[in-house]
Amino acid sequence: MNIEQARFNMIEQQIRPWNVLDTDILDLLMVVKRENFVPEATRTLAFADTAIPLPGGTAMLTPKLEARIVQDVEVKKHENVLLVGAGTGYLAALLAHRARHVTAVEIDPALKDIAQKNLAQNGVTNVTVELGNGAQGWDKGAPFDVIVFAGALPVLPESVLQQVKTGGRILAIIGESPVMSAHLVTRTGEHGYDTKKLFETDVKPLQAALTPSHFTF
Repeated sequence: MNIEQARFNMIEQQIRPWNVLDTDILDLLMVVKRENFVPEATRTLAFADTAIPLPGGTAMLTPKLEARIVQDVEVKKHENVLLVGAGTGYLAALLAHRARHVTAVEIDPALKDIAQKNLAQNGVTNVTVELGNGAQGWDKGAPFDVIVFAGALPVLPESVLQQVKTGGRILAIIGESPVMSAHLVTRTGEHGYDTKKLFETDVKPLQAALTPSHFTF
């Protein structure tokens, strides 16, 4: 397989048609080598339009979804980012190239180790990988400029809203399979939030996500 041709095809055939048109993001996808973050057993799928299975029943998001998240959340160089769900470290690496610092929280110890190793081997030094449950936010380092969830949530917890700065953004995929939507929530003031629906998708739920009560009468 010609890796650079496969990467080019991924960008032109999957990512650009999915409204990822920011040239800085497209250039970033050439710089951060996705194949270095894919488990060896599934490396042939590194550029495929598919979610790649990971330990613990989770999955790497599709390339177009990762690219769209990074584009739509508009991270700036001075900003601190919280990523919930480190996975193999790839999304953290993309965000880190745009941010001052990324705190990536991973609930699975094996994945935490994989993410740390991959980030170190790829020269990404501004990511801290923490072991823990970030599904309801992460106090250490809060408030953040940007919060990104790498898995779906049934609802966005109130606690998360309090952990983003005024002017900051939260990108979360909300809903239950097969009906989920990506939302960008911008904090406009102490009690004000503006929510924009970005696109529909269907991804694996985040481990230990807060489940809403279903009352029956």
